[in-house]
Amino acid sequence: MTKISIQIFTLFLMIVILGSCQSDNVKPTRQLQGELAGGETTVFISNSQAFGTPAPNLSEANLEKHLEGDQAFEAIFVSSPAPKQGGLGPVFNNTSCIACHPSDGRASVPANVNSLSGFFFRISIPGEGANGGPNPVPGFGTQMQHQALFGYQPEALMTREYEYFTEILSDGTEIELQKPIYGIKDPYIALPADVQISPRIGMPVFGLGLLQAIKEDDILAHADENDSDGDGISGKPNYVWDAVSQSVQLGRFGWKAGTSNILAQAAGAYSDDMGLTTPIHPVEASYGQSNGDPDAISPEVSQEELDAVTFYCLTLGVPAARNINDQDVVQGRKIFDQLACNQCHTPSYTTGLVEGLPEISEQTIYPYTDMLLHDMGEGLADNRNEFKANGQEWKTRPLWGIGLTNVTSGHTTFLHDGRARNITEAILWHGGEAQASTDGFKALNTTDREKLLQFLNSL
Repeated sequence: MTKISIQIFTLFLMIVILGSCQSDNVKPTRQLQGELAGGETTVFISNSQAFGTPAPNLSEANLEKHLEGDQAFEAIFVSSPAPKQGGLGPVFNNTSCIACHPSDGRASVPANVNSLSGFFFRISIPGEGANGGPNPVPGFGTQMQHQALFGYQPEALMTREYEYFTEILSDGTEIELQKPIYGIKDPYIALPADVQISPRIGMPVFGLGLLQAIKEDDILAHADENDSDGDGISGKPNYVWDAVSQSVQLGRFGWKAGTSNILAQAAGAYSDDMGLTTPIHPVEASYGQSNGDPDAISPEVSQEELDAVTFYCLTLGVPAARNINDQDVVQGRKIFDQLACNQCHTPSYTTGLVEGLPEISEQTIYPYTDMLLHDMGEGLADNRNEFKANGQEWKTRPLWGIGLTNVTSGHTTFLHDGRARNITEAILWHGGEAQASTDGFKALNTTDREKLLQFLNSL
C-alpha cells in the first residue's frame, strides 16, 4: 500500500468515523468516571466498528503504521507458490487473523465444528513440556490443526455433543445451560489414550496495548495465591516462556494467560493457526510429521509483517462505556460490587510508560480484569495445564465492550468455548472461587438481576 493510498484511506476512514459520530456517537463534553474505558484511546462508536477503530489519539505517523497493520491483519494466506501471502499450511486452522477475530471481536461458535472458524483445540499429554509449558502430543504438537491443503490430511477432526440441564433462579426463572462434550476423530496417526483437550475460541483484540502496558506490580498487587485473607478468592499469576525474549515472563494474554506479550501471541498464531513460519518460529509447526511440509521456507511471514500486526493490535481504540449515569446502571454497578464480582473483574488501572507509544502510556483505563488465574470450578475445567495454570484455572476476561458483542460480532456467545449463549448463562457457569458470586446472582430478585445485566451491557 503506497503512502498516498494510505493517506487517502486514512482521510476516508476519518470521514466515515466523523460522519457516524454526528448522532449518538458524539464525544460528550463531560466524561463520567469509567466512561473513558480506554483513557484517551476511547472511541465513541457503538456500531459494528466499535472494536475495529484506531485509537483516536494516535499521531499521524502511528496512525499510518496502524493502517498498514490493519492490512496485514486482514491478509488472507494461500498455499505456495504464490506472489503474495503464500506458505499457508499444509495443516492449519484458518487463513487470516481477521477470520478468527471477526470485526476485531469475539468469534462465534460454528454450527459445524470442523468448518473454518475461530474455534480450535489446544492439546497435550500429561507431564511438562519444554520451558515448563504443556507437554506436546507426539506427531501433533500442542494445537490440533483440523484443516489441510489439497493432497494433505488434517491432523484430526473435532467432535462436539451437548448435554443440557436447567438452573432455576430465585424468582422461578428457568435457564437451560448447555454442556459441550468434546472428542477427536479421524486422526492421521493414532492418538495417545491420555490426550488432553482444551477447546478455545478467538477473543477480541481491541485494548491489548493497554493491557500489555499495565505495570506488573499493579497486577501482582491483586494476587493472593494462598487466599491469605480468607475471602475464598486466590488470584494467581501465570509465568510463561516468552519466545521473543527467550525468558520467563508474567503471562497476560490467552485464555490461561499463556503468553506474555502481543508479539509472541501474534507469532504463535501465525505458526499454530496458519502453519506459517516467522523469525520467532522459523520451523514449520508440522515439521517432521508425515502430513507436514519438509520443504517449508523460513520465514514465510517477515518480521516487518509480524511487527505491523502487533502494532495494529496494540493501537486499536476501546469503546466507551454507555449510559453509565442511568440510575438502573448505577444500581447495577453497586450490585456487581455487592456480589464481589469486582474482586476478580478489577475495574481500573493506570498504565505505565511504553517506549515509542505515548498514546497508551499513563492512561486510566477500565478493563474489569485482574489479569490473574482463578479456579473456576469443575464445570468449566478443561483438565489441561498451561505453565502455572492448572486444569480448572482460567484468566479473568476483561469485560469492557461486552455489551457491544451482538452489534459488532452478531452473537452473544461467551466463555472459552462459546457454550454460554448470553451473559446470564456465562455468570451461571462460574464456579470454584466465583461460586458465592454465582449463588448471589441466582438469589437476586428480577429487578436487581436486570439492573446488574444493564450495567454489564453498558460496558
